[in-house]
Amino acid sequence: CVLSLEAICRSKKMATSIAAASTIVGLGTSSVSSPSRVSSAKQTCLSSGFLKSPVAARNPLRQAQDSGGKFTCFERDWLRTDLNVIGFGLIGWLAPSSIPIINGNSLTGLFFSSIGEELAHFPTPPALSSQFWLWLVTWHLGLFLCLTFGQIGFKGRTEEYF
Repeated sequence: CVLSLEAICRSKKMATSIAAASTIVGLGTSSVSSPSRVSSAKQTCLSSGFLKSPVAARNPLRQAQDSGGKFTCFERDWLRTDLNVIGFGLIGWLAPSSIPIINGNSLTGLFFSSIGEELAHFPTPPALSSQFWLWLVTWHLGLFLCLTFGQIGFKGRTEEYF
């Protein structure tokens, strides 16, 4: 029991002598000051060539705006939906697709009539050779192109890209 107390006392003396040393092996230029009762309120600060600088690196893509918010290259509300674009885009596609230029019929008329023909035999799906698929893909492709270009044009104009 006496031996273990002597070993503890020796280890405490070694610990204080190591803590009093100015350089810790393996940390290069780091230093640890020995703690004392007066400086115990202060936190011990390690500085080393292995540790990063406490100053955070600045991201060149992120800049503070005048309002105090963050500016990023890609906005969170990337879709920026607007009912004006949807309304005008739909009208802008329905008007030209309703002109009767396909054997006296319009693309919208052919598409809606093919929907009616396919609903006539409802539980059975349309056959792959049905004209319904051609009118469906063509009509929707035109609609989505009109909506996409409408979004680009409308938002580009309001945000003064051009």
